Amino acid sequence: MKHHPILTVMLTYNDLTVKNAYEIFDNCKNSLADFWGFKEEPLELYEMKELFSYMKRCNKKTVLEVVSYDEESSLAGAEMAVQCDCDYLMGTVYSDTINTFCKAHNLKYLPFVGNVSERPSILEGDIDSMIAEAREYLSKGVFGIDLLGYRYIGNAKYLIERFIHNISAPVCVAGSVNSMNRLDEIKQIQPWSFTIGSAFFENCFGEGFPEQIDKICRYMQNTEKNYV
Repeated sequence: MKHHPILTVMLTYNDLTVKNAYEIFDNCKNSLADFWGFKEEPLELYEMKELFSYMKRCNKKTVLEVVSYDEESSLAGAEMAVQCDCDYLMGTVYSDTINTFCKAHNLKYLPFVGNVSERPSILEGDIDSMIAEAREYLSKGVFGIDLLGYRYIGNAKYLIERFIHNISAPVCVAGSVNSMNRLDEIKQIQPWSFTIGSAFFENCFGEGFPEQIDKICRYMQNTEKNYV
């Protein structure tokens, strides 16, 4: 069943949560975006809990994306997501331990694939290997995949097209969606969702945070494709 790709607003800049995330969300809570999230650093846990709780009271779906590349810190991120009552955990290098933890706490898990490093993240690796990796994780019951498509050091559009074509599960194209051209590619390829964070702070889609959000939500829904 086709649908328009879902915008997830990330209150992050360069893969770190902004200090005034609560105030920004408060200013944008009546915008058209239903999915909201941020990263595991640098807010204190009590601040994360307060913000996620506010998002839930506003009937938003909540996402924590964890930029960690070892099991110990990734599991700590998953524990944060549960303490914050998040709906989705994105990121982390996959591990069975994290997957089991997420299942036990009804947390929808979308791990990274490929060779992910640095912060802001970059993605390296063979496309066929990433597809095989995703299929393995999906066979173990993860909800979907966090694909750092536009952080890929190779041909990003080709990666996203091949990946979406070969993976029959929710895929979020996360990171560096920062132009109308990339939005058009997302509309054409039709992943389940995509994230925008830094580009909003850089006013890549106009002036003002809520105005940019609504512009993109309307743009993604305005298509000639037969979305249901």
